[in-house]
Amino acid sequence: MSHTPRQPFLVFGAPMIGDEEIAEVLDCLSSGWLGSGPKVDRFEAAFAEYKQAPGAIAVNSCTAALHLSMLGAGLAPGDEVITTPLTFCATVNAIIHAGATPVLADVDPVTMNIDPGAVAAALTPRTRAVVPVHFAGRPCAMDAIMTLADEHDLRVIEDCAHAIETEHRGAKAGTIGDYGCFSFYVTKNVATGEGGMILARCTEAAARLRTLALHGLSRDAWTRYRDDGYKHYAAVEVGFKYNMMDLQAALGLHQLARVERNWQRRLEIWERYQDAFADLPLGRPAAFEPGSRHGLHLYTLLVDERVCVTSRDAFIDAMTRRGIGVGVHYLALPEHPVYRERFGWTPDRVPHAARIGRQTVSLPLSAALSDRDVDDVISAVRDVLDEAARARSSHAPHAPGARRAA
Repeated sequence: MSHTPRQPFLVFGAPMIGDEEIAEVLDCLSSGWLGSGPKVDRFEAAFAEYKQAPGAIAVNSCTAALHLSMLGAGLAPGDEVITTPLTFCATVNAIIHAGATPVLADVDPVTMNIDPGAVAAALTPRTRAVVPVHFAGRPCAMDAIMTLADEHDLRVIEDCAHAIETEHRGAKAGTIGDYGCFSFYVTKNVATGEGGMILARCTEAAARLRTLALHGLSRDAWTRYRDDGYKHYAAVEVGFKYNMMDLQAALGLHQLARVERNWQRRLEIWERYQDAFADLPLGRPAAFEPGSRHGLHLYTLLVDERVCVTSRDAFIDAMTRRGIGVGVHYLALPEHPVYRERFGWTPDRVPHAARIGRQTVSLPLSAALSDRDVDDVISAVRDVLDEAARARSSHAPHAPGARRAA
């Protein structure tokens, strides 16, 4: 059966960009200051205030934030770092780039977050850190993870790429462990195109990461060139080119100013999805945990071919044909050839993450969605499953034939 695709195509994760962001970017261009400067300073201060943290360090990606945090944690070759198999490759790549060895602990099948019991089972004398990922914006079981960290003298680096608004029992994600790492990629709840942020519990560690983020220099470019005169600098560490630009911060300032309003809009969409799909044979996100706050970054469905009579990939193709963009978050890390070859990881060692990775599909959840957009997503999901059921029924043997075959 052919379907007329929705026009225009509904892009998955399209950000909401307003006149304020455009004006701030134009101001940046007019000022002549495009690199790290006054707008980055303002964005760092605003983010630290939002997270109720003593300070924040703006960088060019969450990957950079994770890498620097690994270095700040003092990881060295031979050290092991436990993390989830249900995450983007950047999480484990940062561990590798820091010279440490990643170790996977399976997820809880309901929350899809790393299982503290699996973390405990993965501990060895070489374990030095844990990287919990607040998947889709749902807070990890940080009480249990921090207890393990205290008992075994481990550093905790929170991957908060999905978790800007997330809270765990009143504590803001990114402020619970030793480091919190955030993403402002184009699909994120606060979008600067590319960009990231680090929160560090220790002010001395934060000062070192700020230095490492810009070549290991003692003074950043804004300090060297601003109008009170040139300041000499010295290279005090072998650092990286990880700094954020004012052009990015110009977007982030106004994205962050609307973060709560946008969260409320995504909550409305989330609740519509939950109600609309309640009667379908799909796995829906679990209920919110009492006393915690979900960041509402991803709305993920599980498409089990045994009950949905269509595979996850066929579902994705059918949604795309209907003009609805969707995503996959994520194939479990052992599914990727590079990690299988390097570490010998196999999907069967993390069965919950492997199953979720093969069934999961993320629906559009941007605050930029109109009510009509949400209606189109809901209609497309229902239509895809109805069509799959009709196709299965039309190919099923008739009852008399089934009896004769028996």
